[in-house]
Amino acid sequence: MIQLKNGDQIRIMKEAGRITGEALLVARDHVRPGISTYELDRLVREHIEKSGAKPSFLGYGGFPASACISINDEVIHGIPSKKRFLEEGDIVKIDVGAFYKGFHGDSARTIPVGKVSDKALKLIQVTRDSFYAGLAMLQVGNRLGDLGYAIDELVVQNGFSTVKRYIGHGVGQALHESPDVPNYGTPGRGTRLCVGMTLAIEPMVNIGGEAVRELSDGWTVKTADGSLSAHYENSVALTQDGVINLTGIDPDF
Repeated sequence: MIQLKNGDQIRIMKEAGRITGEALLVARDHVRPGISTYELDRLVREHIEKSGAKPSFLGYGGFPASACISINDEVIHGIPSKKRFLEEGDIVKIDVGAFYKGFHGDSARTIPVGKVSDKALKLIQVTRDSFYAGLAMLQVGNRLGDLGYAIDELVVQNGFSTVKRYIGHGVGQALHESPDVPNYGTPGRGTRLCVGMTLAIEPMVNIGGEAVRELSDGWTVKTADGSLSAHYENSVALTQDGVINLTGIDPDF
């Protein structure tokens, strides 16, 4: 069942979202060749906890860290490690959640490590743009199919592939709530959008094919063909006054 949020709840979610967004900015500011994914995770956890929140991901389903950190052909759910170091030319996806006063924020970004290829930069930009194409369809009376179609259409127009096996979701008192929020769809179909919905919209986009595979660690998801993948996510709320981007605290990121 979809849990619609009232104004007071959305105000708390804005605080959870602010902490989440700040944690991502901390991680971004430390991304460089030679840093370990473990150290990035430590910085994320430190910021969330000093802000009076808890990392949403730590222990979730047994996940052993506070951030999912995925490199290059890793799509999502990469496990931070003291033995994994960023290298010049990588692209790194950092996915963060913060639980504050009973509500979660959930957000992800793809960040270039030093100088990366033009193709990688385009992938990162298209993934970001596809999020905003979907967000533009978040209007009362529209349907989730309108949102998903807008995301997928922009991705395909740019010659990339939308991951369909993994999707966005409702977010609130639980990290994952109803409804499912696919990054593809049919216009005019799916759940009707209404005031009080809080959603995590998160396109995952591959340079190659859409197929993915899960590694034996039970978490890390990679592209099946080894191509680069990017991820962009914000938690958002649909209110009587329009859309609030709960985790997007830096408009340029």
